[in-house]
Amino acid sequence: MFDPVEALKEFIRHPSVSADPAFKAGMAGARDHIAGLLGRLGFKVEVVATPLHPVILAEREGPDSWPHVIIYGHYDVQPADPLHLWTSPAFEPEIRGDRLYGRGAADNKGPLLVHVAAVARLLERRPDLPLRITFMIEGEEEMGSPSFPAFLDAYAPRLKRADFVLLSDTGSPRPEQIVITCGLRGLVLLDVEVTGPRTDLHSGLHGGVLRNPIQAVAELCASLHDAEGRVNVPGFYDDVLPVEDWEREQLARLGQSEEQYRRFLGIPAFHPHKGYTPFEATRFLPTLEFNGIGGGYQGEGTKTVIPSKAFVKISCRLVPNQQPEKIRALLHRTIAERMPKDVTYRIVDQHSGTPYVVVPPDRPNTPREQSPVLARAFRSADAAIAEVFGAAPLYLREGGSVPIIADIKRVLGLDSVMMGLFLPEDNLHAPDESFHLGVMNKGIAASERILEGVAAGGR
Repeated sequence: MFDPVEALKEFIRHPSVSADPAFKAGMAGARDHIAGLLGRLGFKVEVVATPLHPVILAEREGPDSWPHVIIYGHYDVQPADPLHLWTSPAFEPEIRGDRLYGRGAADNKGPLLVHVAAVARLLERRPDLPLRITFMIEGEEEMGSPSFPAFLDAYAPRLKRADFVLLSDTGSPRPEQIVITCGLRGLVLLDVEVTGPRTDLHSGLHGGVLRNPIQAVAELCASLHDAEGRVNVPGFYDDVLPVEDWEREQLARLGQSEEQYRRFLGIPAFHPHKGYTPFEATRFLPTLEFNGIGGGYQGEGTKTVIPSKAFVKISCRLVPNQQPEKIRALLHRTIAERMPKDVTYRIVDQHSGTPYVVVPPDRPNTPREQSPVLARAFRSADAAIAEVFGAAPLYLREGGSVPIIADIKRVLGLDSVMMGLFLPEDNLHAPDESFHLGVMNKGIAASERILEGVAAGGR
């Protein structure tokens, strides 16, 4: 009998921090653990080498007339630092109350094992189930999935034969209210480095005769928003689509209080885009944010210096229909126009990701060519989640970005059903990360019903 809690404990014990070479053994242990579980379930397992960390492909084959689902997950985790803030050691799983604590418990080892356990129970009960299943599990998600696009390109002829992707790497607000994510924001990242004098200068001897690079960066940053919170980059909103009425209705059912959200953030007041609530702004609108800024002396006390250099790190979150390279070009042009001419600068482009959206069946603007198997998956999820969790799922866009989902759509042409299984209290990427065991158990039951519903209709 497959015990998902014990399997998760063992999974967590392998410290699979992909970004740190010191955790090479933990990465191998986590990879072998999940590959071994799938092998024991009868899957044909292939460990695909990449320049960094392998991808696991595990397949249950069958006739072409059977529907085919890809289940995605990742076996790598974030670093556990700062270690002294953990109540129990990060890689020694511990159950306290209704939660299992440990790094990776919610992101993504617990949710991934939800689907593994669902498949185990379903195949034990129905060994002849007419459903092809492929697990596609990577080890670089927490470092931006650098090897994943090339893997998709290489294995596209095999993977394109699937009908849709099922995954749980998104969140829900409460244990009894599950969200199926139907949109993810895209991403554009860049750094702006500004140079003034050739070296740091004494501010008493040279102040007042040149523009301080920190001032140039501050002036640039201040110009990139207007007083009403809009991004002040010409053309930035040109491709933004209107929000559908059904999306606003779904968001209204989320049942969150703006005042509770304000207190959670610890801010005196919101500053959203005019005409949008804070909850709408985080899900429906693009953004431009400053993620880091620096220049000059940063130590204790004072140092009266005019720095030679200053910098700012900028990120843009994009909504469906916006194209990252177009936005990047608009940013480059705006920065060039607004940068003071008495300093020099360079832009260092970082990675980008395309927005992703999938419209559930029976909603306005559902694509006519939507796969009937995908539509059945959504309907199965509706019924399964309502039955198991006691409330119908909400279909909402997510404010964050999961670039690999857009990559899957771009390369394989497949849409994704994203069932959110982590909660705000799960402390993703933070000390005392945990996974709610009640959500885990219900998630297994719901996933089992979804997969059985997909199999029932054939292809």
